[in-house]
Amino acid sequence: MLTVLLAALLLATLGGGCASMVSNATSDLADSLSASILSHDDPETVRQGAPAYLLMIDSLIARDPDNPELLLAGARLYGSYSGAFVQDPERARTLSARARDYGLRALCTVEKGLCRASSMPYPELEQAVAGVGSSHVPQLYGAAAAWATWVQARRDDWVAVADKARVEVMMQRVLDLDEGYLDGSAHLYLGVLDLLLPGALGGRPEQGRQHLERAIELAPDEPENTLFLAEALLEHRPRRGEEARALLGALAGREPRPDHLLEDTVTLARAREILAAKP
Repeated sequence: MLTVLLAALLLATLGGGCASMVSNATSDLADSLSASILSHDDPETVRQGAPAYLLMIDSLIARDPDNPELLLAGARLYGSYSGAFVQDPERARTLSARARDYGLRALCTVEKGLCRASSMPYPELEQAVAGVGSSHVPQLYGAAAAWATWVQARRDDWVAVADKARVEVMMQRVLDLDEGYLDGSAHLYLGVLDLLLPGALGGRPEQGRQHLERAIELAPDEPENTLFLAEALLEHRPRRGEEARALLGALAGREPRPDHLLEDTVTLARAREILAAKP
């Protein structure tokens, strides 16, 4: 989900003088910056530079605390950074908590009925989510994605894992409204959530696999979708190890896309690392 991180980095950069308006000149700069980051071949440089943007987006939100675009950018930036680059569990929990807070606040600015999404009774949440229209898919997806990262960072906390159902109903609404949003990323998140727990403890590995396969159908050129499916097969379907290794082998033999060099460099390196570790 590095693409989301890069988009958030870009939006944070644009937040300068007036966060709600972006001039043509700034848009040109944004396009150039986005292309430069996406084509960067050193993930470590991006990892080390990203915290500066975390502080920047915090300051921009402090100045304009009800700006949905800034809140959404903060949710995406903190969520993607904690999920992609942070190894320390406690730090991941701290950063993902800020991501969830920003995401839910962004959703609240456009859907007042969901301002208590984390605390309202589940049937009430279902009803409120069902009323979200297509124009608010970005906020609904952004809040759900940040919340999913928060749950993943607390997968050993049963109270936190219980929130998985709330995230799922929000992501399912995204699929109902726009299945192809961000290359079907809602399927990716739902697949990961279904696989968060073993089947004996309430996980749904078969349903998770179906979500991941659908994400691949929607975005066949996106290597991250294939990587997630291969990892899921290895962890939850060991008898399908040969299929998983075939998927990883195909990834390992690919070259990064020039316009997604950073994202693909990380994904393909992970595929090679898994292959090298598995007999």
